Amino acid sequence: MIYFDHAASSYPKPDSVAHAMHEAVSSYSANPGRGGHKLAERARSVINEARKTIASFFNAPSSKHVWFYQNATMALNQALLGFPFEEGDHVVATKFEHNSIIRPLERLVIEKKITVTYVEPNVDGVISVDAMKKAITNKTRMFAISHASNVTGAIVPLREISLLTKEKQIMLLLDASQTAGTISIDIDRDGIDLLALAGHKSLLGPQGTGVLVTKGDFDLRPLIVGGTGGASESPFQPLQWPERYEAGTMNTPGIAGLLAGIKEVEALGLNHIWQHEQALMRLFISEVQEIENIKMFGPSDLTNRVAVISLSMNNLDSHELAVILDEHYDIAVRAGLHCAPKAHETLETSEKGLVRVSFGPYNTKKEVERLIEALKEISLAF
Repeated sequence: MIYFDHAASSYPKPDSVAHAMHEAVSSYSANPGRGGHKLAERARSVINEARKTIASFFNAPSSKHVWFYQNATMALNQALLGFPFEEGDHVVATKFEHNSIIRPLERLVIEKKITVTYVEPNVDGVISVDAMKKAITNKTRMFAISHASNVTGAIVPLREISLLTKEKQIMLLLDASQTAGTISIDIDRDGIDLLALAGHKSLLGPQGTGVLVTKGDFDLRPLIVGGTGGASESPFQPLQWPERYEAGTMNTPGIAGLLAGIKEVEALGLNHIWQHEQALMRLFISEVQEIENIKMFGPSDLTNRVAVISLSMNNLDSHELAVILDEHYDIAVRAGLHCAPKAHETLETSEKGLVRVSFGPYNTKKEVERLIEALKEISLAF
């Protein structure tokens, strides 16, 4: 199988990820922070190492500012549903948002009576700073934006946007699901207040891992309350971090795997990963744009996008094309609306959806050439 669905989940995982997870289950499968015995302490130490590694990787103030969740969706829900919004507050998002941002925001519209503006991309398919600035009102409390679109790969001008949010004293929540592990992210340098991460994508970790990194104390209300391994005599959730935001048993095997994945990213190097994926994307786009009945979507300036390319083929529904690639060529891609309905409304592709191709650090030029050949053959047949 040739795998081109890294925007959904990276595959294959590094061997070190599977080894770390197996070791966690077979050698110290105890409850971290729930006992003083050796196995519980070993589990706790691995989680603490993961926290410190993530804090260093994204330049968080300390490891206590790193909170683990089941996925980026839960991290975003904690950031949005837990934020102390008041009736009439305003949030700016974009048309490129994933449902992980859209649905919590729309819930807040109903429950807290906030308002939301979804900013349109410009003619080049990019969210501009000017458009974000025009969306601001005197009630704007937060920008909630994806670092890069999971449909077009378009990257937002993060540092320019963060200068705007700081000037206007607006919170910046960044969904880095498509960029963490591919692009350098520094919450201090980039002016990020809340950073949500998916562990199973470019960070090369397993499914079931997500992270919320916070720059400061924003008085978030915990989504879930319960056991934390300490202060058990109190009926209330403790105030100290990270326990306040991590009720219940931790996913020790998953976090151990995520730690191993991040170490692999560090060993490969972010610049190497970026250059490798960019080269594959450039090869793919340069060849496929010559196929007459295929249309690709996304910025023409390839430096403004991650290695995510969505396309349509005349006379074929996106799911049909994906099935042909899967069953006849053993190539995995993603078809449909990609949990980003507003992006497809903007692109006018909601009816048939698009086929999304996304590259990862282990894909090869030969694999990309095989996909190009397949698309050419299918194009001639239909």
